[in-house]
Amino acid sequence: MRTRSVAKSILTLVLAGGLGLAHAQAYPEKPITLIIPLGAGGSHDLNARVFTSVIPTYLGQPMVVKLMPGAGGQIGTAAAAKAPPDGYTLIFSHNYIDQLQQHVEKLPYDPTRDLVTIARLNYAAAAIVVRADSRFKTLKEMFDWGRQNPGKLKFGHSGNWGAFMVPGALLLAEAGVDATFIAHKGGGPVMQALLAGDIDFTGAFPSVIKAQGDRIRVLATAGEKSPYPGVPTFKELGFKGGIGEMTRIVLAPRGTPAERQKALWEAFVKLNQDKTYLTLMNQIGENVELMSGPDYEQVRAQQKADYKKLVDEMTKKK
Repeated sequence: MRTRSVAKSILTLVLAGGLGLAHAQAYPEKPITLIIPLGAGGSHDLNARVFTSVIPTYLGQPMVVKLMPGAGGQIGTAAAAKAPPDGYTLIFSHNYIDQLQQHVEKLPYDPTRDLVTIARLNYAAAAIVVRADSRFKTLKEMFDWGRQNPGKLKFGHSGNWGAFMVPGALLLAEAGVDATFIAHKGGGPVMQALLAGDIDFTGAFPSVIKAQGDRIRVLATAGEKSPYPGVPTFKELGFKGGIGEMTRIVLAPRGTPAERQKALWEAFVKLNQDKTYLTLMNQIGENVELMSGPDYEQVRAQQKADYKKLVDEMTKKK
């Protein structure tokens, strides 16, 4: 009897172990939350709406967007950094929030220690835009007016030390223009402010520019080649190169099991080959430049060092 009991116990443990293994392999078993630390209507929101509509095909579960704007992206990032490392909470962020802000503020998290890259989806070149009926027809004309009227030019951006504030600050500093900076909770709100006439200019990425159509005018853009007919690049106008590139990245809480990170990465690889996804991204004017998590982790390390130098330069006393 005792032998039978022991055998039964062993069988129970083996079955339980098998069920546990099957359970572990079933990821994801429920919807995945994708935090966006920015407001509605910006380029991150638009890009996320595209890929979250297609990637469930390869995950077997929905990926649900959760907008958490505020504090220049810190509210949403803190929530992701403190989330359980189980693969069910991700964050869709960018390089400025991820690696620059730590050099200008004391954060309630350490981005490198607390978050790990799953994938870089693409990158985008920021452009300077005004309302279509703006008095300014060129960047030179706007900056000339700004120099003649110190403090009167209103520059709206998507959050302190964010994807528009940094390029805009560098351009204004190089041009010798004293402008008034006005922060907003993301690209969507700042575009609303521009259209309402509350600010003179802001930054924007291709998907947002395309969505606005003839309501805005592009004055100049980052990048080596302008995608907008008749619009010059910052470099062509004589500004230093490298201003204004934003990378869009999906991160997970560090400690997320390697097999779950792999499952997510494999889903993004399949997404990147999906015809519907590629068509939709082309329709919103965005590129598809996938990079693996390990490869982007090396980029993050370099960004951390580069942004430290950038912040030191931008904040040094003159």
